[in-house]
Amino acid sequence: MENKKIKIGTRGSKLALWQAEYTQSQLKSIDIESELVIIKTKGDKIQNLSFDKIEGKGFFTKELEDALLNGEVDMAVHSMKDLPTKNPEGLVLTAVSYRENPADWLLINPQSFKLGRTLRLKENAIVGTSSARRKAQILDIRPDLRVKDIRGNVPTRIKKLRDGGFDAILLAAAGIQRLGLPMTDLEVVHLHPKEFVPAPAQGVLAFQTREKDLETRRILKRLHNAEVAEITNIERKILNLLDGGCQMPLGVYCQKDSTGNFHVWAAIADEWNTPVKRVNISSSTSFELAETVVEKLKEEA
Repeated sequence: MENKKIKIGTRGSKLALWQAEYTQSQLKSIDIESELVIIKTKGDKIQNLSFDKIEGKGFFTKELEDALLNGEVDMAVHSMKDLPTKNPEGLVLTAVSYRENPADWLLINPQSFKLGRTLRLKENAIVGTSSARRKAQILDIRPDLRVKDIRGNVPTRIKKLRDGGFDAILLAAAGIQRLGLPMTDLEVVHLHPKEFVPAPAQGVLAFQTREKDLETRRILKRLHNAEVAEITNIERKILNLLDGGCQMPLGVYCQKDSTGNFHVWAAIADEWNTPVKRVNISSSTSFELAETVVEKLKEEA
């Protein structure tokens, strides 16, 4: 493969391109050349519906997976939180990246900022998000808020906030930090992932390949972050056991401390507008930890 460029399948948004270009730089650091192939997904094409109204799972990943299966690309770079827990037949998740800040941030228009209020947001404020998980958790904290669907890539959503369409919006910190977007004109509330629980594997990139493409798999294993994989495997197993897609109102966050103990925070709702159930479990082993978390969540129901 030394003489062959690896074709990287990616979506065309600024964040997706950052992720793909980051992957290119990682490959270059081990003397592997690559090129980007931009592919539009259903999630990119349908901009007038909230995510929970788009049919099926994997609406930011399916077209990339099809391109892999067809041999148009050699690997696909995904935001791991968008990737279904089950790979299509013939594809495998070969490697994962470092983890950027896993938290969600609340970006507030300064005119709607109010010190002394929970989340520093005025009463009855309109908050933009198309995530069922984010809707459920923010309403659990502030039932007076009004949630409104918002679509578009990260810069587009921030522009909609600046233009006055919303009092605040919820976004993943990872996307904002990776794009290095200026926030000086906005108020930013950094939500703690143990309290406002992020999506499973939020902040991590996943590198997907064909199962039989052993050469590409061997190369990508050199970029694999085993410590991140250990944690995200637990988060995604909980999602899988609950048979959830990326629009299930489920947050899962796992940490491993310096002594080797695992700590999991999980939050789930039946629907975006129903009460949130929370659990926090610690264990000295990852063995059956996901099963224990799911059992506790079901007990809370």
